[in-house]
Amino acid sequence: MGAISLDEPLLVNYRVHGAWDNADYHSHKEYEIYLFHSGTCRYLIHNQIYDLEPGDILLMDGLALHKPNVPPNNEYVRSVIHFSPQWLRGMLKQIGGLYLLDVFETLHHCFIRTKENEEFKQLEKVISRMGSLQRTSELDDVNAGLELKSLLLQILTILHRLGQSQSLTISRGKTEKAEHAERIAKYIQKHYMNKLTIDSIATSLNISKSYVSHVFKEMTGFTIMEYVMGSRLTQAKYLLEAEPEKPLKDIANESGFESIPHFSNYFKSKVGMTAKEYRRERLKIYSEES
Repeated sequence: MGAISLDEPLLVNYRVHGAWDNADYHSHKEYEIYLFHSGTCRYLIHNQIYDLEPGDILLMDGLALHKPNVPPNNEYVRSVIHFSPQWLRGMLKQIGGLYLLDVFETLHHCFIRTKENEEFKQLEKVISRMGSLQRTSELDDVNAGLELKSLLLQILTILHRLGQSQSLTISRGKTEKAEHAERIAKYIQKHYMNKLTIDSIATSLNISKSYVSHVFKEMTGFTIMEYVMGSRLTQAKYLLEAEPEKPLKDIANESGFESIPHFSNYFKSKVGMTAKEYRRERLKIYSEES
């Protein structure tokens, strides 16, 4: 579990087939637009589980932990856009369009089921053009950059229209297993800073230990403790940026890690740098943006 770090303000992948090798439980700073085209995928975002159908759209601010759960050897086709809101914010402010980012900044993540309607087909065309433009243009091509921004603006406008006309939450026709898995995820999100074991979670939720482990793994694709540690890591990354003067020992403690050495080793193994290095890099990015 870790964070995906993107060097570019925009990354477009149109109709990607198959699962990436690193389909890990992750978070990132960029906003994400995800379109599901075909195949089989159960998607976990924070503590919500969605069994995807063709035409489904997921919007997320990236900070909520998320992970696709794709059965081996199954078809899996999706389009994904990652974009930095800072890259677009100036233009949106000038044209009075900052409200188009509200869905990411207020809801943090949401779900739209389109049934592959005309709006969804229009989104596919625009994303296809964006992907082609990004692949063939030079990095410093001003005209290409302007067109990419205008295409992303078109996408955000369509998504806003879809959100106004449809419910942003999935219908509650979920299976009992999905409901149990969501209960477990919500409990962990609330208590990850405390000492947690499978036994303690099972007891608190009045579910057998074996069932807790089995149903969570089946529905999400990873273990209880992987989810616990991912939640702790996300909180630690948040505190490193939000409270730059807070000592690492306090961050480790408040995030639920048992010791500083455990926190340091786990952080570096998952993020690829030390907590100090991560804080320095993130604060450097903020100072460059301001």
